[in-house]
Amino acid sequence: MATRPATRSKVRNYSQFSNMMLTIRASRADDVPAITAIYRHHVLHGTGTFEIDPPNEADMAQRRADVLAKGLPFLVAEDAEQPGRILGYAYCNWFKPRPAYRFSAEDSIYIADEARGQGIGRQLLDALCESAEQVGVRRLLAVIGDSANTGSIGVHRAAGFADAGVLRSTGWKFGRWLDIVLMDKPLGAGDSTAPE
Repeated sequence: MATRPATRSKVRNYSQFSNMMLTIRASRADDVPAITAIYRHHVLHGTGTFEIDPPNEADMAQRRADVLAKGLPFLVAEDAEQPGRILGYAYCNWFKPRPAYRFSAEDSIYIADEARGQGIGRQLLDALCESAEQVGVRRLLAVIGDSANTGSIGVHRAAGFADAGVLRSTGWKFGRWLDIVLMDKPLGAGDSTAPE
């Protein structure tokens, strides 16, 4: 698939939504253990992902490498007062592999369980939108597991995502059917102009 050249994401201090000082930055290889632990919790205890078995560090390192190889952002939220303490991560990947989708990406955001409800997801999502726009993404999509996932739905709405639809009873996890909520947000010029 054709991709735009990667640009480096800016490192920023995002503290406007919480009392915690955060640094949102590009992920590094040494963040993979923390990323893996955060995702493991969500796989085992949450419905935001339909994955059943948590991937190991090698799997997560490969997933991260795949995103970065496509020139797309993979960010972490680091506690500025405790460097190395990763509180969440976000990335986007192409929505579908066919070339016509090359300006549409799907986001993924996961927050450490102890850091939920502090505005970190919103800060990561805002930074991800900015970084995705910088690399040429025109539409960012959210494919949210579980229509009862009010946290993820709320953070996407607050960041300007619009409801696009619900796919009913698409997944089976924890002994129940789960919906998928679809949301989207135009980035930059969106569909108002042809891509360059």
